[in-house]
Amino acid sequence: MSETIPVATRLELLRTMIRIRAFEERVGELFLRGETAGSMLHLSVGEEGAAAGIALAMQPGDTFTTHHRGHGIFVARGGDTQRMMAEIAGKITGYCRGKGGSMHIADMSLGHLGANAIVGGGIPAVVGAGLASKTLGQGSVSVAFFGDGAMQQGICFESMNLAALWKLPVVFAAINNQYGMGTRIDRASATLDFAGRARGFGLEAVEVDATQPERVWIAASALIERARAGQGAGFIVANGYRFYGHARKDKSPYRDPAEEAEGRKRDPILNQKNLLIGEGLLTETEYEAFWQAANLEMDAAESFAKQSEWPGLSTMFEDVYDPSSPPPVPVEERLNRVLGGAL
Repeated sequence: MSETIPVATRLELLRTMIRIRAFEERVGELFLRGETAGSMLHLSVGEEGAAAGIALAMQPGDTFTTHHRGHGIFVARGGDTQRMMAEIAGKITGYCRGKGGSMHIADMSLGHLGANAIVGGGIPAVVGAGLASKTLGQGSVSVAFFGDGAMQQGICFESMNLAALWKLPVVFAAINNQYGMGTRIDRASATLDFAGRARGFGLEAVEVDATQPERVWIAASALIERARAGQGAGFIVANGYRFYGHARKDKSPYRDPAEEAEGRKRDPILNQKNLLIGEGLLTETEYEAFWQAANLEMDAAESFAKQSEWPGLSTMFEDVYDPSSPPPVPVEERLNRVLGGAL
């Protein structure tokens, strides 16, 4: 297997996963200190193999959507960690000027069509992107990243059907972390054969172990290039384990401690590290250097976020309405007009 992957890519998989973990751990700390915007923060710790493996198989110009647990995917696709952290902190220098927060980061210039807090909400957008690419001959592929919970949503199946019917350059990427909020997947789905469901719609489908990022990369690369060549849409389910609860403040009392301990042994970062060291392609010193670089990057991102300004009240309606339309009148001002007799 490893012979088919360039050594540089194998090392980049590890480096990317470390950067994702470092970012997630840092924003998790900020959340616990009350330094993030909003009351929820969903981390992808433990799922780095799926994010890195699929994202690195994509090409420049490809587009994608993510779910509410999408920080790591965007890091892997080249997201600016300073702007990401600023957005999560609710600052004006963030990707969405502090309006989106953790669950609504987007960057069209990097092909990020948007994160979506609605389960399955981002999936149909890639069907539109795929249709545009095919119609305009752009040669790009659009990937929908979503969790196992979205496999119970009707919009997921409607999207699969259209993508298969029209042979769109689309890949559906289900990251199965075993839990939809606090419900284990086998208590929510009558069948766990997600790949089989996708095949029923006519998609080329594969199932991989997300704790083995090289396997993810190989499978995703084949599906993405097949879709790019006009041979039809694809589906990949990457099975892993979510280290934390549904959100950072969720202590996951619904999971047995023994299960969590066993799940955390399946660490994609350690698996990749041990594989590369075992083949003489990495040393402990080089591994530590990856971590040092990632932590320095997150130090800079945290500093940037903390030093950035809060968005002013005057920006509240910017980027919300058509710039040519009259600005909304604040409720207080309208009430004053009414009470003052000036309707």
